[in-house]
Amino acid sequence: MRICVIGGANADITATTLQTFVPEDSNPGTVRLSPGGVARNIAHNLSLLGDEVIFLTLFADDAFGRFTAESCRQAGIDIHLCDTAPAKAQSCFLSINDSDGEMIGGVSDMTAADYITPEWLSAKLSLIGKVDVFVADANIPVDSLSYLIDNVDAPLYFDAVSGAKAPKIQVALEQSEKKSLFVLKCNQLEGEILSQVSGISRRYVSLGADGIEVVEGNTVTFFPALPCQAVNTTGAGDALMAGIIHAGTTASMEEAARIGLRCAKITVECIDTVNNKVKELYEQTP
Repeated sequence: MRICVIGGANADITATTLQTFVPEDSNPGTVRLSPGGVARNIAHNLSLLGDEVIFLTLFADDAFGRFTAESCRQAGIDIHLCDTAPAKAQSCFLSINDSDGEMIGGVSDMTAADYITPEWLSAKLSLIGKVDVFVADANIPVDSLSYLIDNVDAPLYFDAVSGAKAPKIQVALEQSEKKSLFVLKCNQLEGEILSQVSGISRRYVSLGADGIEVVEGNTVTFFPALPCQAVNTTGAGDALMAGIIHAGTTASMEEAARIGLRCAKITVECIDTVNNKVKELYEQTP
């Protein structure tokens, strides 16, 4: 498929303790720098799975931004329409993980994504040609999400990103004319925030280590997570979303959920937020 992904691209700084995290103390552990951002991670996974990906974002005008842009090039993601954000606009995410790989908390500075405006999108979308699917994350402004709902001509997928940013999707749907969305991916917290929102054809609600729920119409179907040895859970939701998208718009919810869960399992068993062996390991996963 030819897929256009729109949203955040940042540097991930991941700190993982060697033993159980002790609050208000310095914890021995490891600190790693890797390319990240919900939309960028989704784009990276899709490219690794063999899809043709056009990415639309603004990279920070600093060493982190250059690092992130280069990671996209190396991953085979088309970034020729991307721009550099104004000076001082940041795009960075810091997470602290416990020794079992579960995230204790994180801080995101995503001001570069604020410049993905409807006007910017209009100019870029006129240049990308035909695509099969559009994907966006809630790092971008509300008006831009609403613009996409009303102006793209292919199925649209949204990722809620976080509890703080999920309400943008509700507002975007309310102020749009079409008021409809093909797929929403969220976690339990985000799902509760958006539980009363209508116009979404299919919702994939991540339950973390337990699996996912898929809501389609009045039907809720549970799919358990695959057994795995978690190393780093950061990026698992992005891999889940990439697998759901990679399944294709005609796939059943069962098929899309199965592929998404396989990609998530592969990711949490890797120290990085994207497992570069996702396609190879996906093909080996029963």
